Parts: sequence; structure tokens; C-alpha cells
Amino acid sequence: MSAMLHGCLPDTEYLDVASRSGHRFGVWVTTPPGYTDLGESMPLIYVLDGNMTVGLTAPLIVAQADPYLSVAPYIQVSVGYAGDEAADWSRLRNRDLVPPGEPVGDEVIAALTSARDAEKMTQEQLDAYLEQLSDCRADAFLDFLVTELHPLLRSRFRVSDSGHGLFGYSYGGLFALYAWLRGTTPFATIGAGTPGISSADSQVFDLIGALPEHHEGGDPAMPRLHVTLNRVELLGDVAVYRGLARHVLRALDELRARGHARSLSTALLDETHVTGIQASFLSYLKECHVR
Repeated sequence: MSAMLHGCLPDTEYLDVASRSGHRFGVWVTTPPGYTDLGESMPLIYVLDGNMTVGLTAPLIVAQADPYLSVAPYIQVSVGYAGDEAADWSRLRNRDLVPPGEPVGDEVIAALTSARDAEKMTQEQLDAYLEQLSDCRADAFLDFLVTELHPLLRSRFRVSDSGHGLFGYSYGGLFALYAWLRGTTPFATIGAGTPGISSADSQVFDLIGALPEHHEGGDPAMPRLHVTLNRVELLGDVAVYRGLARHVLRALDELRARGHARSLSTALLDETHVTGIQASFLSYLKECHVR
């Protein structure tokens, strides 16, 4: 693994990281106000889709200094793509955030076809998008975060031994839920904003079904999971978002039925799928990462 640092956002260092798999990732590490003077170790909160989300979520690191909130100190790690691949982040995320073998829902295919017919994307772009979804490696990306990136960051920053978090939105939310279900990670809390469960045959439901049942107090070994949805996804007229919301609600019902309600919190936000990223992340911070 190699890394190159240079300046980026305020209080942020940028790393260009090459993984053992040969893929390159852009990583923005944002420290909180007064980090240099504090001298204490802090947990890391990983935020996915860094090329888009770093500008929306990293500024919220000041929330830990808000006297009206109880957000605990943390260092934010926004993970995206580097170099020429940065411009192609919206397709590459399919490779890294979607579990291998995950089916593509009919409503997603219909939405892509409609975009092509409206000339918002070409047939070549549609084919490339679906081709990427046929060879997804969320398992490899999760292993990169846990076994490569996390040790690297612990060697460079004052990182605590516990209390780390993971946040993702849409397909990033699907990845976050997948990471929660797979277990054996350093994450104590996980935020999943509108998890991109696009099919009733999603392997998410198989993974939930494989969880042990806990009828008395839940499983204390499971990280805290916070799931958000947006009101317009549930009630709006866009079929693909209604489908996502329907599958997320089913997943929540099945988690509760297996006795995991105490590990689970939820929030319904007054946002759209596009505008909900920042609100979802702030909801996760206020619910799961408190003093």
C-alpha cells in the first residue's frame, strides 16, 4: 500500500491510497476544531462516496463543538476515488458498494431505460452501468477498509481503540447494512441512509434470515445500526424510490422479528433522495455518536 498526502479542505489531509487489489482510492481525513491542541485519541467515522459527500458531510464535524448537541469527538474519513477515476465515481461505486451477486431490481432497470429514452444517458452508458452491477465486490471493499485502510490511518493519526463508525447513503447505505450484517469489523455504530435494496430477492434478506434470533435484549455484540428514509421516497411518485423504501421497511420488520430492535434506530426525514445525504448523516451522528 502506498499513500500520497497533499492539502485539500480545511483541517483535511488527502491521501491517494493504492490497495493490494490494485485499485486506487481517494481518502479525505478531516480533523475536528482544536484537534492539534486536544492531544486525545479519537474514533474514526468512515463516510462513503467521498467524491460527492466530503463537501456535504465533512463541514458537520463542527457539530461536536455545538453546545446544543452532544456529539462526541471524532475524525472523519471520506473514501472515494483518485486521479482519473474520480470523474467516474458514480459507476465505480457500483463495484465497491454493492454485494457480489446482488440482483438488480426491475424498477432500477426501468428507471435507467427511461433515462436513456429521455436522452439523459446513452445506451453505452446504460450498458456500462449494468455491466458494473454484474461484477460487484463489496466484500473486497469492506476488507480493504478493515484490513488495509484502518491500520494505515491508525499509524498516522491519534486513533482510539474503539468507537469507530461507518456511514453510507443509497448504495452506500446498502454497503453499510451489508457490513453490519457481515459483522467482525471495527465499527461500533453504522449509519445506513436509504439503503439501496432494489430487489425483493436481495441477499440482504438472506443475511437477515441467517442471524440468530434474540428474544431477550438483542445481541450485545452487534454494532448500533441507524437507518433513515426520506418522506418523499415513501409517498412520492418515483417508482424506484418507493421500491427502495418498501424493501427497507421489510428489512426493518425482519430485523425486529428476529429480536434486533435494541440494536436498531430509525428516522424519517423531510428530504428527497438527493437532498437527504447531509440530513441522514447528521441524524446518524446525533443518534449514534454521542458523549
